[in-house]
Amino acid sequence: MRFTCEKSLLVNGLNITSRTVSQKSTLSALEGILCQADVGLSLTGYNMETAITYRIDAEVADPGSCVLPAKLFGDIVRRLPEGPVTVVVDESFHVSIRAGYASFAISAESSEDYPELPDVGQGRAVLIPQKALKELISGTIFAVSDNQARPIHTGVKFEVSDETVSAIAVDGFRLARRTWHADSPIGRELSFVVTSPSLKEVEKILSDSEEEAAFTLGKTHILFQIGGATLVCRLLEGDFLDWRRVVPTNCPIRLGAHVSDLLSSIERVGLVVNEKYKSPVRCVFSNQELQLRTNTTLGSAQDKCAIAGDGKELEIGFNGRYLSDALKAIPCEEVILELTNGLSPIVLTPAENKYDFSYMVLPVRIKN
Repeated sequence: MRFTCEKSLLVNGLNITSRTVSQKSTLSALEGILCQADVGLSLTGYNMETAITYRIDAEVADPGSCVLPAKLFGDIVRRLPEGPVTVVVDESFHVSIRAGYASFAISAESSEDYPELPDVGQGRAVLIPQKALKELISGTIFAVSDNQARPIHTGVKFEVSDETVSAIAVDGFRLARRTWHADSPIGRELSFVVTSPSLKEVEKILSDSEEEAAFTLGKTHILFQIGGATLVCRLLEGDFLDWRRVVPTNCPIRLGAHVSDLLSSIERVGLVVNEKYKSPVRCVFSNQELQLRTNTTLGSAQDKCAIAGDGKELEIGFNGRYLSDALKAIPCEEVILELTNGLSPIVLTPAENKYDFSYMVLPVRIKN
């Protein structure tokens, strides 16, 4: 095998694919990068849960494939001088790497030892702007559960209808939902749950552009295609929470708030709260004003925030971090706070019709 490509392209490809290389594996090939040279150069990293394949423009003089040691090969390429890099692999898998006056000789492994990537079949892909898919992931993944007793909730659920794509995450204390509305019929109805580590890798590759990404659903895996990158991710199986049933509707108290002002107040009173000294933020929703206060062994804090509407002096306690996480994910400046009573969840919904989301946080019992 022999190929030549620009160092910058090779570094970018290695940075992307090395994120899914196994750090320790009984199969040594998984600790390397699968390198395949044909009409161009293809790099693959795989940890048996998520695989990333990235294609690079390269001049291929002699097609072939091998498994290169991920860390060593990456360290060498990053320190090479700028310009074209030539890699030659002989039949004994001795590797020669040259760029400018620099040259290295290392060893590779046969690609025959590399496990075959999961096949998702030839299903019809769903197209979505990269920016929209990135917002669906970033706007929900923070609410994914880390409780392995219910593995289905350690991922994000996607629901695809003819008009929308929704992402939902729950962890037993809160719920996050974001929905994207398509400009034209999608023509599919799908429901699946993707592991959160896989989605974090998808999110890193997505851009804030309107360029299209695509995903294709298989029986046990899903394929994401984003520019020159292809990701194959494992699906989770099980019964996901019926989120439509648990999110309150027609709440009697609806209040308006400015997202940044509310977030600032919650974060201020949360300065005396940490993992060791936990305490709920006590919220009193009065007429045009929200009073917040908390008290721990570190100290006490209180603040006020302007709201639109009358909360009828409703008093309710919340985990301040959960409220902050939800507010940070909200894409608009104004939000509607929907409340029922001191024992029911708070639901944050958009004040403008052009957005479609809901964030629910369960209350915490507070002592009088």
